[in-house]
Amino acid sequence: MMTRVMASEFLKIRRKMILFLVFLGPIGVVSLEAVNFGLRYDWLTGIYKEDLWGGLISEVTMLSIPTILIGLTILTSMIANIEHQTNAWKQLLALPISKTKVFTGKVLLSLLLLLTACLLLAGGTILLGLLLKFGTDIPFLLLLKMCFFPSLAALPLIILQIWLAITLKNQAIPLTAGIIGTIVGMYAMNFPDWVPWKWPLLLNEWEQPIYSVLAGLVVGSLLYFMSLIDFNRREVK
Repeated sequence: MMTRVMASEFLKIRRKMILFLVFLGPIGVVSLEAVNFGLRYDWLTGIYKEDLWGGLISEVTMLSIPTILIGLTILTSMIANIEHQTNAWKQLLALPISKTKVFTGKVLLSLLLLLTACLLLAGGTILLGLLLKFGTDIPFLLLLKMCFFPSLAALPLIILQIWLAITLKNQAIPLTAGIIGTIVGMYAMNFPDWVPWKWPLLLNEWEQPIYSVLAGLVVGSLLYFMSLIDFNRREVK
């Protein structure tokens, strides 16, 4: 049944701007870094001369984190708004399909689109590094970590945004919440480790990025079940 739900979700976004946004985010990040290195090539390569690929990846990561935060806000809003715009929630929930599967389908779609953007970001970073002539000794493990870990650590924020977007017809509220969260996340470096908006930065007192990812996955899972219970109980209009 979930396969049919996901097929239906992908069909809904086929002619929407959602897929364009998925490509726009990573392309925008890589393009800005191309300009950054193009304008400051000598200076940046001088700073990162010991590890050119590591330097490029760190520069991309710093720019990608706020992009992920604002991107998940817009994505979740656009996904939920498909039903809001057409007043189709009642018709959708009248079908022989559980609310659990409907909500889970929205969550999975958001995650898959965000992880697709991460994959495109990794590919774009490799292409940029090759064009900058940084060699072929690419640190794939580091690249995948820095591209995917922030999104996994941001799972609680994804769940929160999709819950807000689904339960509130006025999308100005979840969008405002997401924008504020993005601003908070940009200055979360010195926040306590328990603040979820800090987790995508992969910074913690143990200096182990995996701990931020695990915190995101655990809290995100708890929020998913809490949001699912709320969604099953409420009357979505």
